[in-house]
Amino acid sequence: MEQNYKNDELEIDLMEIIQVLWHWAWAIVLSAAVVGAIAIIYAMFFITPMYKSTTRIFVLNQSSSESLTVSDLNLGTQLSNDYKELIRSRDVVETVIEEFELNTTYESFVKRISVSSPTNTRIIDISLVDPNPLMAKELVDRLREVAAVNIKEIMAVDAVNLVDEGNVPLNPYEPSVKKYALIGVLAGGFLAVAVILVLYLLDDTIKTPDDVEKYLGLSVLASIPYDEEADTVVLRKRMNKRKKKKNRHVLNTNSTADAVRATEEINVNVKL
Repeated sequence: MEQNYKNDELEIDLMEIIQVLWHWAWAIVLSAAVVGAIAIIYAMFFITPMYKSTTRIFVLNQSSSESLTVSDLNLGTQLSNDYKELIRSRDVVETVIEEFELNTTYESFVKRISVSSPTNTRIIDISLVDPNPLMAKELVDRLREVAAVNIKEIMAVDAVNLVDEGNVPLNPYEPSVKKYALIGVLAGGFLAVAVILVLYLLDDTIKTPDDVEKYLGLSVLASIPYDEEADTVVLRKRMNKRKKKKNRHVLNTNSTADAVRATEEINVNVKL
């Protein structure tokens, strides 16, 4: 016995989706504005601002003292990666932590350190973030000094020269209020669009004659327009009729009760 299975295919009309989204555009904009405002408030009042101070050094190896060739430059660029690792090494970082008596671990503190090297140079930028801008400068300068000694001993270089001392940042490095606002607006708009699309796709009610042909496969011969105002008037008339019938029933009941009481009074008077 053969069984025929009919697979329901979900057809998505792009223009219809655009119309639905346009109809709910106010909700999308409202959601984006609300979530964006929440993100701004969160960034301004619930995240501790961090200040970034940066110092720069130049590592002078033995071949740099006389003449600088292309091979020396390439070698120096490759060695910059070694210098970066030495600056973030446990020995250097833990020395700074002990000197400043910081209540933190190596793993937590090293996340606040970033080391980079501009392209085609042997200059190394050492940056450090801290909630206190003055402390950020002191920490990054001391980190540079300890790292310079470590690089000289391990890499056997001639000198580690200072290019720039750590600066005292005036403005917080993070959080970026603009970035949080942008993320909030995009997240709010995307959330609203997702909810609207899910509700649209889950809505399988028949609204138009085209829906009858689309979902049921039936041809519509005629359609009767629905007049909401007329339907409201008819409903009110029905309610008024029910109220009148109820009032008549109450009136008849009261009249019957009065008649019974009057009959009882007459019987009592006759007996007397």
